[in-house]
This record gives sequence, C-alpha cells and structure tokens, in this order.
Amino acid sequence: MKKENSSPGIPLALYALMAGAFGIGTTEFVIMGLLPEVSRDLQVSIPMAGLLITGYALGVAVGAPIMSILMAKFSRKNSLLWLMGIFTLGNLICAIAPDYTTLMIARVVTSFAHGTFFGIGAIVATDLVPKEKRAFALALMFTGLTVANVVGVPAGTWLGQMLGWRSTFWAVTMIGPVALAALYYLVPKDHHAEKVNVKSEITTLLQPQVIAGLLLTIIADTGLFAVLTYLAPILTDVALFSPAAISPVFLLFGVGMVIGNILGAKLADIHLDNTLIGALIFIIAILVSFSLFAHNQIAVVSLVGLLGVAGFAAVPSLQIKILEKASGAPTLASAMNIGAFNIGNAAGAWVGGLVISHGLGLTSIGWIAASIVFVGLLLAVVEMQLVSGKTHSTPA
Repeated sequence: MKKENSSPGIPLALYALMAGAFGIGTTEFVIMGLLPEVSRDLQVSIPMAGLLITGYALGVAVGAPIMSILMAKFSRKNSLLWLMGIFTLGNLICAIAPDYTTLMIARVVTSFAHGTFFGIGAIVATDLVPKEKRAFALALMFTGLTVANVVGVPAGTWLGQMLGWRSTFWAVTMIGPVALAALYYLVPKDHHAEKVNVKSEITTLLQPQVIAGLLLTIIADTGLFAVLTYLAPILTDVALFSPAAISPVFLLFGVGMVIGNILGAKLADIHLDNTLIGALIFIIAILVSFSLFAHNQIAVVSLVGLLGVAGFAAVPSLQIKILEKASGAPTLASAMNIGAFNIGNAAGAWVGGLVISHGLGLTSIGWIAASIVFVGLLLAVVEMQLVSGKTHSTPA
C-alpha cells in the first residue's frame, strides 16, 4: 500500500478507519448501559444479561487469530470491507434477536470483526504515513474508539432507554454502511494477500518478546478495568454521589481517553520506551489514588478523568511495540494484541469482583489493581533491558 507522504495533511483513509473504529467501539460498550432494558425484555437476570459483555470480550480474543488467518488471502482493503460487513450483519441480528440465545450468538458474531479490524487497520494506518508518525496514525484510528465512549455510548444508552434497546442496535447497524462507503472510497487499493503459513505465524507469536508484549497488554488492562468496572458503586457507595451523577462522570472518563490517546501517540513518536514506562507509572499512581481519595468527591471526579488519560496514553506504545516485535506476522500479532486488551477487560472485572467478594471493600480495589500494573512495569523494564543488552552486544 502506498504511503500518502506527498500531502502534508492527514490521509483521508485514516478518517475511514476512524469511522469503523467508532462503530465497533460503540457496539462493544453500549450494552453496559442497557442491561436493565435487555433483562426485562428478554426475561433474564441482570447477571445473565451481563454475560453479553463477557461473551463479546471472549469472542474478540478467540476471533482475532481465526479471522486474521482467514482474511490473509484477501487484500487489506478488502479484508476491512469484509470485516465491516460482519459488523453490520451482527448488529442487525442483535436488533431483531427474538431471544437471549440469538442475541448472545449475534454479539459473538459481531465481536469476531473487532480484533482483526483493528489489527489490519493498524497496519494500514501506519503504512499511510512516514515512520516518525506511526503512533499518531494509530492514535487517530483509535480516536474513533475513544469518541465512541464520549458520544456513541451515551447517545446509544439514551436512545435505548427512550425507545427500547433494539433501537440502539438499529442505530449502530446504520453506522456500518457509512463506514463501508468511507473504507471503499478512501482507503487506497493494495494487493497485499499471501498464503498463510500457520506454523510460521505461530512461531512468530511464540517469540519471547511477542509473548511479553501481549502479556504486558493483558496486565495493564487488568489493572485498569479492575477499577473501571466497579466505578459506579465506588461513586455511589464510597464517594456518595447520586446515581444521576454517574453518566456525567463516565463522560469525563471518555474525554480523558481522547486526551490520553493523542498525548500518548505524540510522545511515543518521540520516544517509544520512555512513553510506555511513563504511562504505566501514571496508571499506578492513579489507581493508588483511588484507594486513598475515593471518599473525596472532587478528588474522585478528577481521578476518573485522569484514569482515562493514563489508560489510553499507553495504548499507542503497546500497539507499536507489538508491530515491531512481530515483523513476521504483524497483522496476526496486532489483532492478538486487541484480543489481549479484551482479555484484560474480562480479567479486571474478575479481579475486582474477587476483591469485593472477599470482603476487602471497594477502596481496596485500587491497591490490588496498582500492584498488578506494577508487575507489568517490572516486566516492561526487564524486557527493555534485555533488548538493550542484545543491541549493545551485537557487533557493528
């Protein structure tokens, strides 16, 4: 795919990728605000409805390697079109699902497009710009995901509460054709298609540096979502906010995500390793602060916004690191990294629930979450030292 370096502006194809990311981000998270409506309409318990979130996250993790291998025989542009078609079909089935089982299947079908879209999209995005702007290109694509949390999720939640949860999925379905048109007309043609050597792809993924990169993504997101998953009860039961304040505070988290994504990308383009280390330290500090200041309303509101900044400041660095380490299978590794984010989401919810169920209290989650991310920080430092040692020991 030809780099669009001749223009000083932003390649229009990046906006097409952003549109697809916006739709995928909205469909992933909007269900969180619609669990009561889904529960009542389909006559299932709230925990059963909550499994629709878990099913989607696991579908991303499982679907990423499968779809990456299946899509490898197509050009990257055609792969993106196929994946957005799956996204559209999955949301359409969600909108008309007659029962819980059908809705769960539709959610899993939709999730299969998620990891590979971001995986291939990351390759396309970085191929459109000079090397020194790769993190910025990735951040622009992921801005669609962050804007989904600021605009798409609140709007979809409001629509579902007013007109029924199915109306939200009809609205999200309509994003599909718009994103398809944008991808078709704006993404340059390419002829990248190759015969997949599964053994070679797996060998690449089993390299210690690649495994360490994927593990770091899981660890960082586990700590982040351990607190984020239980943010609502922290706000109401610890900080003593009214339930009406939850949505505005979550909106602040979304704004923080946008800022962190852009800031992290700009810094990563200057110094990748230092940005990743700094972002992990920032995350640890915010998570500890949640335990220390959760009773203070002003402090906790500020921390919610900073948690969004810290969490997404690390994303461009984590994705670029994977692309560098897995040069033999960049698309598959990139998609696997998106799956790793979702494994972290599910693991974080489990860890937070474990802390609560053992009677440690909501304010203890921050300490536990910070400890988990600290392990990730140690892993990152050790891995960077090993790579630095190998580089210095290699003769010129």
